[in-house]
Amino acid sequence: MDADLAALATAHGVATWYEDWHRERKDVADESVVGVLGLLGVDATTPKAIRAGLEAVRERDRLGRMPGTVVVRAGETRELPGPATIVLEDGARREGDEVPSDLPLGWHTLHLADQVVTLVVVPGELPEPPQTWGWMLQLYALHSARSWGMGDLGDLRQFLADSGGPGLVLLNPLHAITPTLPVPASPYSPSSRRFANPLYLRIADTAEYRRADPPLRAAVDALKPGPTADGLIDYSAVWQAKRAALELLWPLAGEVDLESDPGLTDYARFCALAERHGANWQEWPAELRRPDSPAVREFHSDRVAFHAWLQRLLNVQLEEANNAARAGGMPVGVVHDLAVGIDPAGADGWLLQDVLAAGVHAGAPPDAFNQLGQDWGLAAWRPDRLIETGYAAYRDMLQRIFRHAGGLRVDHVAGLWRLWWVPPGMGPAEGTYVHYDPEAMLGILALEAQRAGAVVIGEDLGTVLPEMTEGLEKRNMLGSAVLYFTRDWDDPDDVFYPPAEYKRNALASISTHDLPTAAGFLTGEQVRVRAELGQLAGPVEQERRNAERDRDQLLAALRAEKLITEDSTDDEIIVAMHEFLARTPCRFVTASLYDVLGELAQPNLPGTMDEYPNWRMPLTAGLEEIVEDPRFRAVAAILAQRKAHR
Repeated sequence: MDADLAALATAHGVATWYEDWHRERKDVADESVVGVLGLLGVDATTPKAIRAGLEAVRERDRLGRMPGTVVVRAGETRELPGPATIVLEDGARREGDEVPSDLPLGWHTLHLADQVVTLVVVPGELPEPPQTWGWMLQLYALHSARSWGMGDLGDLRQFLADSGGPGLVLLNPLHAITPTLPVPASPYSPSSRRFANPLYLRIADTAEYRRADPPLRAAVDALKPGPTADGLIDYSAVWQAKRAALELLWPLAGEVDLESDPGLTDYARFCALAERHGANWQEWPAELRRPDSPAVREFHSDRVAFHAWLQRLLNVQLEEANNAARAGGMPVGVVHDLAVGIDPAGADGWLLQDVLAAGVHAGAPPDAFNQLGQDWGLAAWRPDRLIETGYAAYRDMLQRIFRHAGGLRVDHVAGLWRLWWVPPGMGPAEGTYVHYDPEAMLGILALEAQRAGAVVIGEDLGTVLPEMTEGLEKRNMLGSAVLYFTRDWDDPDDVFYPPAEYKRNALASISTHDLPTAAGFLTGEQVRVRAELGQLAGPVEQERRNAERDRDQLLAALRAEKLITEDSTDDEIIVAMHEFLARTPCRFVTASLYDVLGELAQPNLPGTMDEYPNWRMPLTAGLEEIVEDPRFRAVAAILAQRKAHR
């Protein structure tokens, strides 16, 4: 690559090469680097433009101006370029030419001669998480006699009370949808990560339903959807039914406050506009495509208050779930899941467009399982704009989630260090990494988690650099330890590590939503399904042999721990897999209902869209049956009896 182009890319955090899944150097094409620089507002299309860009970087460095945000760890000092005034969160003031070591945690303001800078003091580490166990729950898949076509927050409260005394329950993302039809199934492509999905409301638990007279209640109850013909979750039908019910109850809501939370009102305004103009704001009339435009500010509709009311109902029911966890003595409680990005056509794509890279699609480079790379179609933060704006949007997102969370799992946590950007018009393999400031991204996450008394879990599976795993470890954030992957990959047989060799700071599980269930792993279900769909990378027989070899290696590891015999049934082997994890030193050990109940189908099959019913399969048993199932009770008892590790 041209030296000037490489220098300009490096100055803006754009990778010109990376290590692929073989740990071999892979150079990025000039076109990809130029395309990504363009997404950051840097013209690199000609040698003249590149030279001008480098000169701008040198001029910035000569001026010695501070970045728009400075992050320091508690107890550290930082030299400043001159006399400054620090205004603390509480309004107190400090004067001096350095950031002193005794500043309190929080969001402060640094006033220099010609600059105002956001100063964030973050904890060096979080308190040690407790050792406990819990359930991994795809809430939409849970269902009971009282839920409407999918699991809801009422089901969650009941599950918390009847689930055998866990210390935590980890949910799928509950992020907000755009309230139009059709409703997308994936919880990992949300409209907004700052607000919640109204499909999870339990209608009968709202104050308005309780106040309703019998005829109105009967009219609401009559809207409950029946079973679908194919047995799958129909999100659009659920939303149509719940929206109609909520509209019947809406006259009982009283006055809705639209002043105290401008961010909520902006989101509700998006929902009202989307109902009128369509789900994709990029196709709205030009005068409505900016949230700060006069046409948007002049837009008034009762639907704005309606959608704000829905979020307030969700806040109440989310807090009731937290109260149920606290009442049950759960040391962690409800753990939410943070998707790696958002649908660029959705609410946050519209409201936060000034801090997002217009046109980029986040994804992943080619690897052993996705040799063409991945384009997730998700919007990505612009690191430069986050710095300029004091990470305000990132902070707001975390604060809103932590209001109702005892913990947060961060999907693809490597994205706090770097994220694969695919420029418009290019294939997923033609992107490159854009780097973020992990000191800021991790530090702000730690600050908001500590203020909420919450734990943090990073999904650090796949190709993750050592500094990422170490960065989580040093901050007392947990990584992930999946049984299928916790193996000695340098051994020719890829043997499974014994429980004692698992890392301490981790959440252990058998599988994830993207991998085979325990029963699927033991029976080769993933090979069968992928073969039917034409999704296998190699010949079917070879894939079957690989699956059988993996099963044999797992059974050998279980036999080495004297957990199974040659005559053990698959149900007994699945229980033994949980007992195997219970012997690890991992702070959190979790069980999935899919595994415990012997479900064959995994929730999501990566690489598929309509070929596989991703995110739409309910559990085969209802909540009332699950909590009485002897397999459920046996696993809960095993995990509850874990020995403490030091």
